[in-house]
Amino acid sequence: MIGIICFSGRGMEMRTDWRELTRQHRTLAIIPGELAALARRRKFQRGEQLFRMGAEPRDMLFLLRGEVRLTRLSPDGGELLLQRVRHGFIAEASLYARNYHCNAIAAGDGESIAFPRGAFRTALDAEPFRTRWLSLLSDEIRTLRARCERLALNGTAARILHYLRSEGVDGVVHLSHSRKSWAAELGVSHESLYRTLASLRRSGRIRIDGNRIALIPVEAGQRTL
Repeated sequence: MIGIICFSGRGMEMRTDWRELTRQHRTLAIIPGELAALARRRKFQRGEQLFRMGAEPRDMLFLLRGEVRLTRLSPDGGELLLQRVRHGFIAEASLYARNYHCNAIAAGDGESIAFPRGAFRTALDAEPFRTRWLSLLSDEIRTLRARCERLALNGTAARILHYLRSEGVDGVVHLSHSRKSWAAELGVSHESLYRTLASLRRSGRIRIDGNRIALIPVEAGQRTL
C-alpha cells in the first residue's frame, strides 16, 4: 500500500496521499504501487491539446477533473467528436498503438495523471492488475455499445429514456456536466433536448430536480418508448 508520494508536473513536485486519491477516484485502486510511484500529475487549461493525432504515445492518461474531447478531422476538414471524457483513462487503445488515432483537447481547465506507457505495459504482465485492467476495458466496451445503441434510436425522447435506463442507477442520473454537453453526447440539439425534457416531465415520464433526472416507472399495460 502506497501512502504519501510525490507527483512531478510543470517543474514542481506535489506531495499527494495516494490512498486519499484512490478514495476519490476508485478506478485508481487497481494501479499497483510500483506504477503509482512513477505517476506524474499535471494541470491543464481550456483549449490545451493533451496529445495530437499521429504522435507517438508515451503515457497513459487518467483524467482527475475537467473534460477532454477526443476528435478527428472529417474528409472535408470538419471536426468529428469521437468521445467526451469527464473521468477515467483517456484513449486506452493507445496503450499498444504506434500512434494516436485522434486528438485530445481540453474542453475546460482540469487535471490529469500520466503513467509512463512502458511501465504500464510491464505492470500488466502481473496479476491481479492484468485481470482488473481487462475488467475495466470490458466495462468501457459495454458503455460504448450502449452509446452506439442509443445513437441509433430515432427521436430525442427515445435517446433520453435510453440514457436514463442504461447510465442511471435505478433510472436516476445526476448530471455532472451542462445540458448543452449532454445534448451533444445524445447527438441532438440543445433546443430539442430542452423541449423534450419539458414534454417528458409534463407527461409524467420523468422527474427533474436540478441536475437530478429520474425515470418514472411506467405502469403495467402502458406503452413505452
